[in-house]
Amino acid sequence: MENIQDKIRELASAFYQETVTIRRHFHAHPELSCHENNTAGFIAGKLTEYGIPFRQNVAKTGLVGLITGKGKRGGEVIGLRADMDALSIQEENQVPYRSQVPGVMHACGHDVHLASLLGTARILQHLVPYIHGTVKLIFQPSEEPYPGGAIQMIEEGVLENPHVDRIIAMHVYPGLDAGMVGMRPGKYMASSDEFYITVRGRGGHAATPDLNVDPIVISAHVILALQQIASRLAPPVLPTVVSIGKVLAAGRVNIIPDEVRMEGIIRTFDNRWREQVHAHLIRLATSVTEAMGGTCHVEIAHGYPFLVNDAELTARVKSYAETLLGTENVRDLEMRMTSEDFAYFSHAVPACLYRLGIRNQTKGITSNLHTSTFDVDERCLETGMSLMAWITINELKD
Repeated sequence: MENIQDKIRELASAFYQETVTIRRHFHAHPELSCHENNTAGFIAGKLTEYGIPFRQNVAKTGLVGLITGKGKRGGEVIGLRADMDALSIQEENQVPYRSQVPGVMHACGHDVHLASLLGTARILQHLVPYIHGTVKLIFQPSEEPYPGGAIQMIEEGVLENPHVDRIIAMHVYPGLDAGMVGMRPGKYMASSDEFYITVRGRGGHAATPDLNVDPIVISAHVILALQQIASRLAPPVLPTVVSIGKVLAAGRVNIIPDEVRMEGIIRTFDNRWREQVHAHLIRLATSVTEAMGGTCHVEIAHGYPFLVNDAELTARVKSYAETLLGTENVRDLEMRMTSEDFAYFSHAVPACLYRLGIRNQTKGITSNLHTSTFDVDERCLETGMSLMAWITINELKD
């Protein structure tokens, strides 16, 4: 496979500048979840240019392309997935390719994922004689908000006709320098649920608290009580996060409101414990509120499952990465409490999501995901498209 490896490096180098241009196009023209129409049109144009057949309008704006190898007849099918949507963030970067859409930004690196997968597709299209099977290119919409585009694509049959035997994805990672990758076998990213708590009391003048049932004070006690879930009720071996990120109390300096609304997240790695967390949260919020004279309504939105990387597939991916990039550029990663709707794919077929380094401290590229100053060292694109092509060729060899 040495000649193939060299060929992949040569093609990645040859296609690098165009891939940078593609990434900058996506970055300058971001679209929110379920509205990736222009993004889909651009991808369709590139797949047509590369001579890759595809179908559109999967899960509304998604696309699925097919590259059929010319090796032995039949063979397995590997899925390669990239997500398409951007975030509701106003970009602060002063770069030529900064977002041209007010309040919308590719702050999670999906522009990199898309450009890299198009680069990978172009490389593989030049290596069709060495592909012994089929490559399914999955351009997935709506990763950011629940219920997510992955489950919709699965329900519409993206893993069938032909059946996908395994699936690969990558995600940018500011914790690693450009040119590096990282991965972890087994459970890697947490399940994700959202909760909404409304505490109702009796508002009134803030100077006469004895005449009121103060929902702000009650809510403060609820917030403290919920900390018991992770610190005292969770088994120590199960990572658990219960966080409240939004509290709305529409009073004034001298007015106590009638109600307070709180919103937060639940993250963990065990489905049975996950359901118990839901029960604990409802019990604690309700009992504390009622003990203080108020009433409480709790709504829990059941979100993404935890993401599990198939151990055998991930071990092979790590080996391929070490061969292509060098062992010094491949890192083992810890479990993360963040979530990803690629998790749905990981529960359907053997899957591996690995992380692509994007950091360059010398250039000042160090911002975290989901921030207004997020950017990448674009040399990561060459690593991204070459590694995914190399993984594919190795997984579909004789």
